[in-house]
Amino acid sequence: MQHKPSSFSIKNWSDDDKPREKLVQKGKSHLSDAELIAILIGSGSRNESAVELSKRILASVHNNLNELGKLSIKQLMQFKGIGEAKAVSIAAALEIGRRRRGEEAQKITKISSSKNVFELLQPKMGELPHEEFWIVFLNNSNSVLQAGQLSKGGITGTLVDVRLVLKQALELGAVGLILAHNHPSGTLKPSEADKQITRKLKVASEALDIKVLDHIIITQKEYFSFADENIL
Repeated sequence: MQHKPSSFSIKNWSDDDKPREKLVQKGKSHLSDAELIAILIGSGSRNESAVELSKRILASVHNNLNELGKLSIKQLMQFKGIGEAKAVSIAAALEIGRRRRGEEAQKITKISSSKNVFELLQPKMGELPHEEFWIVFLNNSNSVLQAGQLSKGGITGTLVDVRLVLKQALELGAVGLILAHNHPSGTLKPSEADKQITRKLKVASEALDIKVLDHIIITQKEYFSFADENIL
């Protein structure tokens, strides 16, 4: 009588279902998100393969890796078959991915489009659970002089200090500003407060021959540009 394996470990899968072998033979780009996570966790449970378990975990966050990266170790351990070690492996891998995006963003030194701003700031603020307001200071060739957080907690909940923005711009010798903030809710629609602070900074900056070039709203995967939508 053939012994039935007690779990669907990778070594017991059919050749077509072995993500490790698939990665070696076909390359990492050929694996789905679930197959990559299955490699991290190694095995599933008695009634569920690692790939099936990974698919279930991804489905819970609408197959969004950014959302998966927000889950705590405790939340990951809510899934049957995920213990602390597997949860830590998933969290560590996703954090490496986040840091890698951050390193890529550091290579952006010149702004030529709203997409450049999104690529520069999304790794810093796109996945935050709270709202932050940032300013990118540019010289006359649109090279980035500095990008930094001005306030935290939401535009309506904090006072954006226009004087501080202009003081920093003058100290840096900036001639252009790009405003940016994130919407943790995922909505790209600018609020009335977003529009008001844009107008306030634009008027104050123009008095010093400094231009507000854009205001970017950033979410996990998308962005909204005031300049692109002609509402600056």
